[in-house]
Amino acid sequence: MSRRTSEDEGRGRTPPGGAAPPDLDLLRTFLAVYRSGSFTAAAPLLGLSQPTVTTRIRALERQLNRELFERRPRGVRPLPTADELVSRIAEPMDALGAALGDGRPGGGRTVAPVHLAGPAEFLSYCVLPRLASLTEQGVQLRIAFGLTDDLLEELRAGRHDLVVSTVRPRGRSLDSVPLTDEEFVLVAADAWARRIGGPERIAADGPAALSGVPLVSYAEDLPIVRRYWRHVFGRRLSAHAAVTVPDLRAVKAAVVGGSGFSVLPRYLCARELAAGDLVLLHDPADPPINTSFLARRPGSWDNPHVALVRDHLLESARAC
Repeated sequence: MSRRTSEDEGRGRTPPGGAAPPDLDLLRTFLAVYRSGSFTAAAPLLGLSQPTVTTRIRALERQLNRELFERRPRGVRPLPTADELVSRIAEPMDALGAALGDGRPGGGRTVAPVHLAGPAEFLSYCVLPRLASLTEQGVQLRIAFGLTDDLLEELRAGRHDLVVSTVRPRGRSLDSVPLTDEEFVLVAADAWARRIGGPERIAADGPAALSGVPLVSYAEDLPIVRRYWRHVFGRRLSAHAAVTVPDLRAVKAAVVGGSGFSVLPRYLCARELAAGDLVLLHDPADPPINTSFLARRPGSWDNPHVALVRDHLLESARAC
């Protein structure tokens, strides 16, 4: 019978005569690096130091006698051997992690809160009301607001579990799926709508009918309004905002109060449109649409409540 020497054990080599399966901790570390894109990003996900992550990956590579990652100045790039390995182990490893950390009574583990982030307006109107039933099941939520680019970087760094993103996340390190489509609408208070001749005037004269009406915008560069002009009217917008406020809920409040016109997501002003506090100034056959995505943090499969929140949102958020 062959025996492993102390030197073999220290180097993580498999002795002649048999191939022992890699340690589960090594495979879990490999998955975290593969999904996060770097040793540094994987470390806090695993509760380890970066040198320990590096040591584990090197040990796994020695056991397999294959290099798994190409080291780069910023992170790592998986090699074909890593792609092949992850295709074989990801599903069973995720299932094992869920089974060991399901948080059921008597399971010996307290499930951590789910850290969810995204645009303040969308989370406030479309997400949080639909998660109320989960809190009754013991799910704890920690909500954060922010801009998409910043939130995705924080997601990769392990600060959040789930992020609602206004753009499709790039790269293979984040698991993302389409969540919902936001339709944008051109609106004003009733007094302004009557002064310009209502939707009929815009249908006849186009955006020229809004000349002299103050514009309320989310930002100085008018990102949402400019997109509407290009998509619907087929021209560039040449205008300056009378009011800018970096919160679409505040934009809506200003427009309802009579400050001027703006372009808003339909979900945000549906009640005001139904009540007559806002008037739909234009109803194009092809309104501008923006698809939001739900992105999941690498390593978050260890918390079963992350999957619960994710699945619940995918089922309910499209109705927003």
